[in-house]
Order: sequence, then structure tokens, then C-alpha cells
Amino acid sequence: MFLLSGTMVVQEAEKTGRVAEIDFVKCVLIVLMIAFHLVFIGDSYPYAKQVVYTFHMPGFLVISGYLLNVGKPWRKFLRTMLWIFVPYAVMESGYTAMAAVLPIREHIDSLTFSLYINKVLLHPLGPYWYLHTLLLCSTVYYGVARCGHIGPLGRLVAVALLYGLLWYIGIVSLPCALYFLGGAAVRLRGVRFTRFFRPSLWALLPMAILAFFPVNMDKGSIGGVLFVYLSVCFILGIYRVLQQWGARLLPTMLFVGRNTLLLLLFSPVFTALAKLWQPMLVGIDRSGMVFLVVSVTVAVAGSIAIGWVLDKLHLSRFIFGKRRVVG
Repeated sequence: MFLLSGTMVVQEAEKTGRVAEIDFVKCVLIVLMIAFHLVFIGDSYPYAKQVVYTFHMPGFLVISGYLLNVGKPWRKFLRTMLWIFVPYAVMESGYTAMAAVLPIREHIDSLTFSLYINKVLLHPLGPYWYLHTLLLCSTVYYGVARCGHIGPLGRLVAVALLYGLLWYIGIVSLPCALYFLGGAAVRLRGVRFTRFFRPSLWALLPMAILAFFPVNMDKGSIGGVLFVYLSVCFILGIYRVLQQWGARLLPTMLFVGRNTLLLLLFSPVFTALAKLWQPMLVGIDRSGMVFLVVSVTVAVAGSIAIGWVLDKLHLSRFIFGKRRVVG
């Protein structure tokens, strides 16, 4: 029965043109992101946070680079970028305004119009930097790829140099941009995602060895790059196990993976609200695990609920450029 359910999940993913394994990886990465955006969890388990931060956003960037379709006409590509920028700008604006009012770690003492423009267009605050990096890296790569006279190697070199320029002027993180380029390079070579990232639970062993040495917990180091690769392989290994033994859980996880944009945009609202129930739940369980499970569940469900409400109110077309954002 479980095996049959797993097969049905894969068949459904194939019908929709999605890669089920990628949606699963995205689900795991977004849940980890939300978990360690909880201040109490991050402060209570600092090394675990460092380990997760080594691979979770680089993993997203590799996937984003891999999924970038340079075969799109200019108009379709620019439309895609526009409808990433609009929700990004809305939420980054809100976060910047909140930083000027609330005593958060990224507090702004005096918010001016020029500072606001700087944060939205150049140096975003909070978790929305990923969308900022995605927009820039996608646009640069697409622009170079559309120059038909440049070969594959020349394309990668040209893009890397342009990413280096963006890093030099302080707009993007070079390691993050190169992770995006790495994903694009895998696609350029015509290699399937699950052929490059070999699913294996055994990947946990070298991950543990690397994590034993803090120097490897830097996404820009050789050890960090290897850790990112192994972490994706390990997550895919979990997916293979769940196909056989936990197939009833897979549809929910793939649904979350399909809606990571909503979670990325709206989960910070709920991680901030989590401080309201933190004293009660931490009082029950000092380890914070009850607080973690409750808060992540609320953040995931709440973020998707916001998307559902936007769909029902027919507002998604104005924010995301489509009738339904919950997929």
C-alpha cells in the first residue's frame, strides 16, 4: 500500500511537470529555515543553527539555478521576475518599516526614504535577501545565456565574472551567487538533478565528520561546498525511504515544497508572533522542542492560509501575477 501511494505521488508530480524530489528537498530546507528563524531555538542551539545555515539557503540557490529556464522568451522571463519582485518589495518594505519601530536585532534608528530604497533595492534586511539574490542572479544568467554566440564554458565564466562584480560593489554574496551558478551549470550539462545529487542516507556519515570541525561550517569553504552537496544527497535519501515506508506523509511534504515562496514571504510574521506563546511552551518543555514543533506548524499553516485567503479574495493576481498562488 505504501509503495503504491509513493508511486501515485511521483505520477502526480510528473503530470504537473514538477520534480517530486526537488519539492521534497525544498520542503525540508524551508522547514529548517523557519525553525532557526525562531530566536529562542537559534540561541539555544547555536552550533545546530550554524550547521543548518551552512546548507539550507545554498541548497535553495542550487535548486533555483537548476530550475532557471533560459529558453523562455524575454517577455515571459521579465514577467516571472516582476512577479517575484512585487511580493519581495511588499514584504521587504514591511520588514524595513517594522525594523524602524520594533526592537529587533536589525533595528533601524532613523528610517529615511533613501535608506528605505537602499534596503529594498540594494541591501535587504531579514530573510528576504534570498529573493533579492535570486532576482539578480537569474537576470544576469539569463542575459548572458541569451547571447547566442557565447558557448557553455564562456557563459559560465562570463556569469561568474559578473557575479564577482556584483559582489565587489556589495550587492550580493559571492558564495551564494556561485551556488546559484552551480545549479545552472548542472542543468547546462544536461544532468538530471537526482543523477548529480545521489540519494544516500550514508551521506550523513561524512556530514557528521565535516560538522565536527567548525571550519567546515562556512558555505564559502571547500568543506562547506561538500557539506551542501552531501546534505542534499542525504535529504534525497530520506525521500527514497519515505516512498516505501512513509508514503502517506509525502503528499503533505510535497505540497509544502510547492509553496515555499509563501512560506519564505509570510513565515517571518509567525516567527515574530511566536514570542507570544514562547514563555508558556518553554515553561512546559525547557528544551524548546514543543515550542519548535508548535511554532513551525503555525508558521507553515499560517503562511499557506494567507495565500489561500489571497486566492479567495482574488488578490493573488495583483501580488503574484496569477489567479491562484497556492499550488
